[in-house]
Amino acid sequence: MAISTAIQKGSRVYVYNEKNSKIFDKKGELYGFTSITCFGKKSYTVYVYNEKGSQISYHTAR
Repeated sequence: MAISTAIQKGSRVYVYNEKNSKIFDKKGELYGFTSITCFGKKSYTVYVYNEKGSQISYHTAR
């Protein structure tokens, strides 16, 4: 299922599908999202997750 929305609640990011069911949540700051990826920021690193909540990459933010 595709990512429909991602919402920052406190120190966690909650990610939902098009049926409004929670797919996953992660600690960090919401940096952005698309229908297949979610970008979360912890300190100076941006983590990229797929629609299943698995980390697929990370990048140092400057």
